[in-house]
Amino acid sequence: MNHTARLVVHLLGRPHLEVDGASGYRFRSRKSWALLAFLLLSERPPTRSRLAGLLFSEADDPLRALRWCLAELRRGLGPAAVLDGDPVVLTLPPDAAVDVDLLLDGHWNDAVQLPGLGLPLLDGTFLANAEPFEAWLLSQRRRLAAAAEAVIHEAALGLASRGEFGRARDLAVRATEMSPLDESHQALLIRIYRLAGDDDAAARQLEAWSATVRRELGTGPGAAVLLAARERATPPNPADAASIRAATESAAAAVSAGALVAGVASFESAVRMADAAGADSLRVETRLELAEALIHSLGGLDEAGVAALSEAEQIAAANGDAEAVSRARTELGYVDFLRANYARAERWLDQVLTQGSAAPSTRAKAAIYLGSVASDRADYPRAITLLEEATTECRVAGEHRRAAYGLSMLGRIALLRSDLEGAATRLRDSIELAERDHWLSFLPWPQALLGHVQLRQEDLEGASACLEQSFARACRIGDPCWEGISSRGLALLAEASGDPDRAVADLVEARTRATRLADPYVWLDVFILDALCEVGTRHGHPSTATWVDEMHERSSRAGMRELTVRAMLHAARMGSRGDAEAAVILAGAIENPELERLVSTACASLSGPLR
Repeated sequence: MNHTARLVVHLLGRPHLEVDGASGYRFRSRKSWALLAFLLLSERPPTRSRLAGLLFSEADDPLRALRWCLAELRRGLGPAAVLDGDPVVLTLPPDAAVDVDLLLDGHWNDAVQLPGLGLPLLDGTFLANAEPFEAWLLSQRRRLAAAAEAVIHEAALGLASRGEFGRARDLAVRATEMSPLDESHQALLIRIYRLAGDDDAAARQLEAWSATVRRELGTGPGAAVLLAARERATPPNPADAASIRAATESAAAAVSAGALVAGVASFESAVRMADAAGADSLRVETRLELAEALIHSLGGLDEAGVAALSEAEQIAAANGDAEAVSRARTELGYVDFLRANYARAERWLDQVLTQGSAAPSTRAKAAIYLGSVASDRADYPRAITLLEEATTECRVAGEHRRAAYGLSMLGRIALLRSDLEGAATRLRDSIELAERDHWLSFLPWPQALLGHVQLRQEDLEGASACLEQSFARACRIGDPCWEGISSRGLALLAEASGDPDRAVADLVEARTRATRLADPYVWLDVFILDALCEVGTRHGHPSTATWVDEMHERSSRAGMRELTVRAMLHAARMGSRGDAEAAVILAGAIENPELERLVSTACASLSGPLR
């Protein structure tokens, strides 16, 4: 972090203020830190009555206690900070810095140097008689912990692509310690060992990981780890451009024919030949094509694709190839979208859209991915704007597949907001475009979503036909995501048909299907888990509390705002007033009439008014 800023607010770890590099004002109350964190991290300025109820409900005069706390914040932040109004708006000086902002929005090269990186938000802070605040704080801690882990992984990847293997290794080890069962971290560490020429360390790490997954998960290492263990540090003899292009064409043909292993091996050979030839344009292009094959296949090989993209971006940036940089960043944003690393995804994709050097096709792809990120995070107005504009551009340009994808995400937003007619229209349009372009491998996604819409419309016969066809196609293709979303719909159909036991069993199976490969679509798994919590709550299943806790942990860690609120509502239905009140706070920043209805219904079921 740049310590030349006059004021630096440290919220990660033990909170403290820093002024001109020295210790700043020390707040006398933990509630002052709680209030400051809430103001800095809230989506919208909160009202004074909301803040008073959140932090000072036990005081004789909650609003007076809030005024005292606001006065202390003004003393600590200095005269250049503005803190006033109702709702309360906090404006820091232009040269001020906040560590959580750098963590979420900064480049990894800066974020990785934060002194509180990986430490909990407001470490050591606990407020008695403030259950709603504690529920909010838990969600924020999980989100920032996930962001720290993503930054550390990205930094290790970036350093490795620069050849700084020592620093990269140390960060990769740290990432594995933060999430010991994350296969992407293991694949990255093994790959770094191999690139650094430390084959013995790579072999030991592979052996240790193999023993861990056998013991903990009852399975063996995934494809990404096995591919990383094959990484080579020594390039082959140089080849001419024609030979490199021939190897690339052969690799693409193999992947298209379904021979993924042979195709990836040919792509890797082309990459090494391009490196040996020193042809930077071919070094970039072979990596981009390798990454596309790895990421958009069904082999669970996203981590290897990310490594190729990181290298391609570095080489292209050094040679001023702006379009190749944009292509790499677009695909990096897509992988972070799937992984629910939304802050990193937004940074990659925003760069593509704001720098203005990308080709129209690349910009449209980035806009659709960014709209999907916004949808996952429940920023629906932004998502709709991005998706509608990009989808229109794609339809005009004849890019039917991209338009079909954008329409499917617009249909999903409409479904979540209970605009069922709008959802059905967009999803049928998506299906029509996919069929027109013979994109059969995509069809199960909009078909399954349409089945969900028909369920909500109580058209059980139509839903059954749509979901059964979607599931059959998904199984034939072998796509875990499509199988998962179809299975979710079929489970809810079973419940609607009077068989809740089958519904629970099918939802558990849906999660297994959706996550059977490395790097699944995280939002989808939590969406399935939401249905499991809903069915479990309705029918008194004994595992419901466990499912609700898991859903809350996963959604809040990723920053899935609506699904976090829904997890809190499940807990509220089980009697948690703190979660109910926190849900009201978080839902206030989400523009979704259906969510407002759910919050109102859940809160009405609790005795006594909410603060």
